[in-house]
Amino acid sequence: MKRLVALSVVLGLMFGASAMVGTANAAAKTIKIAGMKAEGEPETIGMHKFGDYLEKMSNGRYKVKVYPNSTLGKEDKYIADTRRGTVEMCATGTQVSMFHNAMAMLETPMLYDSYAHAHRAIDGKVFDLITEGFTEKSGLRCLNAFPLGFRHFYTKNPIKSIDDIKSLKMRVPNITLYTTFAKDCGINGQAMPFAEVMSAVDSGVIDGGDSPLADITSTKVYEKCPHITLTGHILVVHCLFINEKFYQSLPKEDQELVNKAAKMAAEDVWKLLEEVDVKAAEEIKTHGGTISEPTAAMKEHMAKAAQQTWTMFTDPSREKSYVPNAKAIFEAAASFK
Repeated sequence: MKRLVALSVVLGLMFGASAMVGTANAAAKTIKIAGMKAEGEPETIGMHKFGDYLEKMSNGRYKVKVYPNSTLGKEDKYIADTRRGTVEMCATGTQVSMFHNAMAMLETPMLYDSYAHAHRAIDGKVFDLITEGFTEKSGLRCLNAFPLGFRHFYTKNPIKSIDDIKSLKMRVPNITLYTTFAKDCGINGQAMPFAEVMSAVDSGVIDGGDSPLADITSTKVYEKCPHITLTGHILVVHCLFINEKFYQSLPKEDQELVNKAAKMAAEDVWKLLEEVDVKAAEEIKTHGGTISEPTAAMKEHMAKAAQQTWTMFTDPSREKSYVPNAKAIFEAAASFK
């Protein structure tokens, strides 16, 4: 009789434990997060880091499923899906300036001298000033900001002078900020998707373009354009965005976990960027590419051009790009040098 009672107790504990595990698994909420970059790039690393932190801090109540490399569609599609709530989160950058002009200022040309300067400024005041009012206009909440790297020129032939820059036909993203800065630099900017770069180089339509070193290596564009000039003229910044209705549906304590996980993930990306750049530079050199610094005159030329580009944010007559608090953003960035 005692054996039967003991067996019943053991079985009861086993089934009870199984039921608890089953309930916990059933209760786990899966958060989908979409991005455009390949595995191993800073954006995707940041997405995975966010998921790891949130899953751990929530004791498994939340699971994060990362969809990199435009798995859920191109950037404009997954942004729209995140706004609708069919995808809970996404990673992107200045593309969301269509809802809020100030978001374009995340990638203001010649604004930062280094990763350290950018990190101090963005974490200091710049992020809050740029995102002010964004959620109300977009239906998205911006959780953090992290770098993908400074953009540098990649070209078929070496760049040795300002005249070399002015004669270039360069691929630029089809974004007003980028096309405007290229024009102000005297560059013949050719707006096109990155996927068309290789064929455009082969056909002579362009002489090169600009990208962070991580992108230059992941796409192997250095095979066509082996000369890299470290102009560092624009810091590419991406953010994690979450559907605001979904965010507000979470308990307050879980909102705090989401906020904390996003902040920790961004910090990790900031810390690894210089290492990413070093490894990318080594790969380029190993494959016969060259890496050079721009001349002082070239830097000065691009800095003056950037001052002209900045007026797209400060001039009230340019309604499509004007940012009312642009001056405060510029002052904040300068104060953290």
